[in-house]
Amino acid sequence: MFSSYQLNHDLYDEIFEDHGKIKEVYKKLFDIYGEHSIRDYVNLNEKAKSSFFNQGITFQVYDKEKTHEKIFPFDLFPRIIDPKEWKIIEKGSVQRSKALNLFLWDIYHDKNIIKQGIIPMELISSSANYLDQMNGIDPAGGIYNHISGTDIIKHNDGKYYVLEDNIRCPSGVSYVICNRTALKRALFGVFNHYKACSVTNYAENLLDLLETVKPNGVDIPNVVVITPGMYNSAFYEHSYLAKTMGVELVEGRDLFVENDFVYMKTIRGPEKVDIIYRRVDDAYLDPLEFNPNSTLGVPGLFAAYKKGNVTLANAPGTGVADDKAVYTYMPEIIKYYLGEEPILNNVHTYHCSRPNELKYVLDHIQDLVIKPVDEAGGYGISIGNRLGKDEISLVKKQLQANPRKYVAQPIMSLSVHPTYIDKSESFEQRHVDLRTFTVLGKDKEFVLKGGLTRVALQKGNLIVNSSQGGGSKDTWVLKK
Repeated sequence: MFSSYQLNHDLYDEIFEDHGKIKEVYKKLFDIYGEHSIRDYVNLNEKAKSSFFNQGITFQVYDKEKTHEKIFPFDLFPRIIDPKEWKIIEKGSVQRSKALNLFLWDIYHDKNIIKQGIIPMELISSSANYLDQMNGIDPAGGIYNHISGTDIIKHNDGKYYVLEDNIRCPSGVSYVICNRTALKRALFGVFNHYKACSVTNYAENLLDLLETVKPNGVDIPNVVVITPGMYNSAFYEHSYLAKTMGVELVEGRDLFVENDFVYMKTIRGPEKVDIIYRRVDDAYLDPLEFNPNSTLGVPGLFAAYKKGNVTLANAPGTGVADDKAVYTYMPEIIKYYLGEEPILNNVHTYHCSRPNELKYVLDHIQDLVIKPVDEAGGYGISIGNRLGKDEISLVKKQLQANPRKYVAQPIMSLSVHPTYIDKSESFEQRHVDLRTFTVLGKDKEFVLKGGLTRVALQKGNLIVNSSQGGGSKDTWVLKK
């Protein structure tokens, strides 16, 4: 199956050494897959697609005119991470999540990091996701970012770097579990030769840690997942997580607030709700407090939250830590709150609100990736060496008109992994990244051993997001 696989030695290939030799950890896998013909693989690939379709494993892609529902692209050739590398990734992900949680507590309370001149208040207050309403509120257990997603790449120097942190509503964990299930169904025999850590324990750990941050006075908390509805791009994940946690999936219209307590409407009458895992953005949570036109939220929900009668995961206002301008301060944030050096390095990042850095970016656009600080899903990104003269001119105007909105990073060479491409019916090098999922509870944490390997399916593309045509792979973290 790999007879036509072409190695580009300028890229870091995760299964081949520079001289074309297969890395030790992949040898058995390579042999097992090599026993199949391309035609066999095509049939297995079609079965996997049918499995995803039958289970409703889809996502929504939006454009200006209409919404498209697509099967989540999945490649049957897995990515392997050895225990030593995973230990670094896991520790680094936990370190960042804990540091960001302490940062969020600080900026909504004493603001010491601002008073000491480490981060300017203007940067925080100008963030679209900073909520004045959260000032002085003490979330249950002191946890803001119950669930964090850390996007990590392997550069061609063989080292891991963090591209960004995702704190608001990090998505994709359901695909991690479904990828594993699909691979087991298609090629169960491969697991007889590798001891890969389980990924199916995510929901039980998520529920367990959420229950540690229940409101005071509650013995057995009632947990629900709130979704914007079936037309949301991640609705499959919302329903999957509710089902696997064994809790109700609700929309805003299914809940109401009375005397600052939250209740769910049921055929047996109202049931009190104690913990809400929310997949609804801040602005739409409560029309009495935020966007008055929202029909997705629950009137009075924020008042119940302020009284400590319900836990919201993640807490409102956590999105300020998603701001890619705040990301530029992550090394300082880790050192300030934890007294530690960062385990995972940041990619060097220029924030265009700093005049000298804006000048550098304007002079070197062709060597940089330009990102809006408040977008997700790969939207709004410009890769300098892919732009024509007119496009560069337009990007420069955007930067000069609103420098606070943009950061820039060097064009990193993401590692590549053999990926089956339908069009050529062969394996080709494709760029990959890794999203880890960290769950924080009161004095407890959990990192899913595997995470989501995302694949840029277009040749040479560096944007791996599913909304930009990306797919995913099963990710094996090997047991010691």
